[in-house]
Amino acid sequence: MTGRVSERSVRASAPEYQGALGSLSVNASLPDVLEEGMRGAREAELSGDLHEAARCLLAVAEACRRLGRTGEADRAWKASYRAARAAGHEGAMAWALWSGGTLARQRGAFRLAYRLLHLAAEAGERGGDVVARGYSLAGLAETGRIQGDYASVARLHEQLLTEARRRGEARHTVWALEGIAQMYRNTGRFDEALALFEEAAETAERAEDRRGWAWALRGIADVLSARDGDVERALTLLSRAEEACREIRLRSALAYNHKMRGNVLYRAGRYGQARELYAQALDEFRGMDEPRGTALSRLGLVKTEARLGAAAARTAAELTALRTDLERIGLLHARDLVDGAAAELGLDPLPEPTGSEPGTERRALPDTGAEALRAADPEALRSADPEGLRAVDPEGMRSADREELR
Repeated sequence: MTGRVSERSVRASAPEYQGALGSLSVNASLPDVLEEGMRGAREAELSGDLHEAARCLLAVAEACRRLGRTGEADRAWKASYRAARAAGHEGAMAWALWSGGTLARQRGAFRLAYRLLHLAAEAGERGGDVVARGYSLAGLAETGRIQGDYASVARLHEQLLTEARRRGEARHTVWALEGIAQMYRNTGRFDEALALFEEAAETAERAEDRRGWAWALRGIADVLSARDGDVERALTLLSRAEEACREIRLRSALAYNHKMRGNVLYRAGRYGQARELYAQALDEFRGMDEPRGTALSRLGLVKTEARLGAAAARTAAELTALRTDLERIGLLHARDLVDGAAAELGLDPLPEPTGSEPGTERRALPDTGAEALRAADPEALRSADPEGLRAVDPEGMRSADREELR
C-alpha cells in the first residue's frame, strides 16, 4: 500500500448532493438534507427543470436510505431516474441507478444491486460522469465484499484506492481503505487491518468526513477487541463513533455500532450486557428492513443466550435456521460464521438440511454479480480529467431497462 490521499483535497465532498444542494457538507444532518431535497424537488418540478428535480430527488433518496426509510428511498431514486431520463441526462441517470443499487444491497437484494450498479457504471461512462462511474464501481466492489467473495473484489478495491488517491478524493480513499482493512480483519490479518483502519480514520479526520471517521473507529475497536482483548479502549472508540452517528443521524451506522459493542462485550464475557446490545441492534435493523444486520444481530443473540444457559438443542436449532437464512440472503461466508459459532459452543457439526450434502448450500456469486465484476474496469477513470466531468450527449438506456424503472 503506497502513497496517501492528495493534500489538495482538504475536505471530503458529497457528490451525491448536486445542483442547488451542491453546497451541503458531507456531514450535513440527514433530516436537513431530506428537507432541502424535498423543497428543491418541488421547486424544480414547478419550474419544469427536470435535471434539477433529478438531482434533488437523488439527495432525498440518499437521506431516506441512510435514515433507514427504505420504502421512501426506493420511491425517490426511481423518481430521480425518471426525471433524469425525461431530461435526457445520462449522468443524472447514473447517479439515480447508483442510489438504487446501493439501496438494493442494503436490503440484501444482491442480484438487483449488481444489475443496477453495473447499469450505473455504464451510464456514468456514456455520460462522461467519472465520479458517478467511480462510485458505481465502488458499489460493485462493496457488494462482492459484503457477500464474502474477497477473491473477486480485492484487486478492484486496490485499483479504486489508487485512483482515489491520485484524484485527491478523500472520501473514496477512506472507503477503499476501510474495505481492504475489513477483508484483512476477516481473514485474520489483524495487524494489517489495524494499520489501514487507522490510516482511514486519520484521512477522514483531516478531510472532516465524520461518516467515514465513525466507520473507521468501529473497525479499530473491532481489531483491538479481537486481537488484544482491549475492551475499554474499544468501547471508548465506539462511544466516540456513536456521537458522530447521532450527530448526522446515521441510523444504519449506529445500529452496526451497537452490534459491534455487543461483539466487544461478548468477547469480554460480559454476556448480559452483550445480549442487551444485540437485542437493541436487532430491533434497529428490523425497523430499517436491513436483513444482513438483522441476521448478524440474531447470531449474536443466539450465542449470548447459549452462554447464559439456553438449552443446547434450542441453540443448535436456532443456528441451523440462521445459517439457512444467511445463505438465502446471499452471504457466502454464512456457513463459516455459523459453523464457527457452533464449534465455539461445542455444538458442531450442525445438521444439514434434508436431502443436502455438507457444503452444498455455499453459493457462488450470482451470474449477474460475476458478470458485473468482470466488466468493472477502472481504466477509464485514469484517463479522465481529475478536475471535473465531461459533457457528452446521452445515448439513452435500453428499452428493457426503461420498462423496469417506470
